[in-house]
Amino acid sequence: MAVPDVVVARVGMVTAVGLSAAETAASVQSATMRFGPIDCLDRRFEPFTVATVPDAGLPDLSPEVTNTPGLCARDGRLVRLGARALAECLGPPGRLPARLPLVLALPEPERDPRLDAAGFLALLAAQTGRVFDAAGSTSVAAGRAGGLVALGRAASLVRSGRSDFALAGGVDSYVDSATLRALDAGRRVKSEGNLDGFIPGEGAAFLLLASRSAASAAGLPAMAVVSEVAEGFEKGHLGSKDAYLGEGLAATVQALVQAAPPPRPFVSVWSSMNGESHWGREWGVTLLRSRHAFADLYAMNHPADCFGDTGAAAGVLLAGLASLEASGGPALVYASSDLGPRASLSVHSGGGN
Repeated sequence: MAVPDVVVARVGMVTAVGLSAAETAASVQSATMRFGPIDCLDRRFEPFTVATVPDAGLPDLSPEVTNTPGLCARDGRLVRLGARALAECLGPPGRLPARLPLVLALPEPERDPRLDAAGFLALLAAQTGRVFDAAGSTSVAAGRAGGLVALGRAASLVRSGRSDFALAGGVDSYVDSATLRALDAGRRVKSEGNLDGFIPGEGAAFLLLASRSAASAAGLPAMAVVSEVAEGFEKGHLGSKDAYLGEGLAATVQALVQAAPPPRPFVSVWSSMNGESHWGREWGVTLLRSRHAFADLYAMNHPADCFGDTGAAAGVLLAGLASLEASGGPALVYASSDLGPRASLSVHSGGGN
């Protein structure tokens, strides 16, 4: 029995290089970067260089959110980022169900124990005026790979017939003084004195997923088709004493290609690589083991070069960018988290290419 298609019907994004999906995609395509110093000093007493979303492009917090007891500035920033991207993804009220399930990727608790995941979903609902389907809504706190894990769980709601539509999203920001200082202590922030680091960024992205028939009935396009998500784990991750062999991502992509082979070899790759040399090894191992699944000439995309490392938002951002370019051919999307999780999926044209 054929597995029904899950299609991407709408995309919403906000990044340092774009306040919408179209702006972000155009900036990435043209290799536009937006990095700059902020009023927070590193251990060398130099300003951190980061990639931030222009504050003027984000909505003000609603009174209900502003008056939430214990709301910190960081959580408020995440709400504003998420609300902007979610509004674009949902568009004006219309043919969509009033209550949609939402699977949202958030920062891993090891990095940010302050964030209350369940409470954040309530804050996002209050900010946007949307009521999410409680039975199907949840969060994933697994770093960069978490966005693809969230997408996989949202897609399974559609694929199984439990929902005609589902939302997958991710929101994160490294532009926080406590986070920046912790990264700086580990010598991970890129600077003139540390070239093997990454540019801290922030952003949010949401995908509206649907069955092909539901999208058609609602007058929405089938922008792209997403496969099931393959999940894995790297034992030699950044917080482990085990040797880093790159086995986790290689096994994850092998499992994806076996379970959901692309209609033809991948012509592009969308990667969460952020500028740290650490991430190159696992891609080399992956390509050696699955070379048959790629076209002779494939495009390698790592848009963190443009908008910085977006953490838990990365997986959904990558899948959204791949969906916007799906007419060019099948794409591999993968994301790797600091503490081991790996995830991948394939994206191809909604027209069946």
